[in-house]
Amino acid sequence: MTTDEVAGESSRGRRLGGHVVLGVLSLACVFPIYWLYATSLRAPQDVYSLSVLPWPLSTASYTEAFAKNDVLGMLFNTGVIAVLSALGQLLVALLAAYAFAAWRFPLQRLLYLMFVGTWLVPFQATMLPNYVLLSRLGLLETLAGVIIPTLCSALGVLLLREHLNGFPKELLDAARMDGRSSWSTLWTVVVPALRPALAALGILLAISAWNEYFWPAMVLQRSNAVVQLGLRSFMGTEGNDWGPLMATAGLACLPVFVLYLVLQRHIVNAFVRSGLK
Repeated sequence: MTTDEVAGESSRGRRLGGHVVLGVLSLACVFPIYWLYATSLRAPQDVYSLSVLPWPLSTASYTEAFAKNDVLGMLFNTGVIAVLSALGQLLVALLAAYAFAAWRFPLQRLLYLMFVGTWLVPFQATMLPNYVLLSRLGLLETLAGVIIPTLCSALGVLLLREHLNGFPKELLDAARMDGRSSWSTLWTVVVPALRPALAALGILLAISAWNEYFWPAMVLQRSNAVVQLGLRSFMGTEGNDWGPLMATAGLACLPVFVLYLVLQRHIVNAFVRSGLK
């Protein structure tokens, strides 16, 4: 064999080995999700079975979950919190990132570092002041109390500013020469070009808000208004009711899967563009 043939065989072997490793890691990631749905579809007496295939199939766990909790109401409330929180964070992050990237003003660098530095402040340091403020405003036990303190994301400002730093300044100058205001330039020139980045950031923020447990548990202490808190009703001192618990958790995963499928193209484009900068 020639040197080129040996190098080609070695390259194919490395690619095959890489695909095998990725396949094993993918199975390791997917299997817990499969086991979640498999357990939810087992008959109540088979919920502790170690069989890979849930047979015979049963919807008893879903029936019990809907009978014990208002699952659709919990999913709706959780969706409202996730959507409004993500949209609020996107809006604040977009406006702040646009100001930091497009304008020059005194102490800009210091203000940006202070803004992003809030990302390093642990949630435990701010939860009590936020809780006291919500109590005084009468927003405890409300969805608004869960949403309002989360409307600003330093991570969002950081990511969008990096994208805007790579935005062609000539387009902004051309928009100004055309007589467009800064507000008009943002929404007609900048935002259309940032759709992939906004979609990628939006899905990250929405999933984070959807999965949040601790803050809703503090604000909605006496309520099962969201899915994360509703799951507690299947846990008890005498044991967990695994069938309905897995059924509710499986239903809670579906909106996240749908959101990713809808925005998948934009997310891939965002990461590709980031890598090409």
